[in-house]
Amino acid sequence: MSDVVVITEAAALQIKDMMKQNEEEGAFIRVSIKGGGCSGLSYGMGFEHEAAEDDMELELHGIKVVVNKQDAPILNGTKIDYKQSMMGGGFTIDNPNAIANCGCGSSFRTATNTGTPENC
Repeated sequence: MSDVVVITEAAALQIKDMMKQNEEEGAFIRVSIKGGGCSGLSYGMGFEHEAAEDDMELELHGIKVVVNKQDAPILNGTKIDYKQSMMGGGFTIDNPNAIANCGCGSSFRTATNTGTPENC
C-alpha cells in the first residue's frame, strides 16, 4: 500500500509553506479518518512530531506523511491537491473509496465504513 495517499506538487508546496509559517519544519503531516459529518466519516490533516507504533510512514515531495494503519484501507489511493481560485485557496481530497460525499464537502461514506452521521 505504498500509494495510500498521493500528494500533488501544488499541495506539497502549500504544506511546506504552512510548516514554515507555523515553525513546524521537520514535522510529519498526519492524514486521518474520523467519525463525524453528515455522511459518517471526515478527513483530518495536521502536524505531528512523532509517529505512533501503528502508523505507516511515507515521504512524498520531501514531506513526511503518517497514516494510521487502521485508516489506510479507507484512504488507499486518496489524492490530496491544492487549488487556488479567485475566492482563495484550499485543499481538495479525492478518495476513490468514497461512495457518497456530503454537500458541504467535508465528509464522506464508503461501502464498508459508514460511521455515525451528524449534521454538517
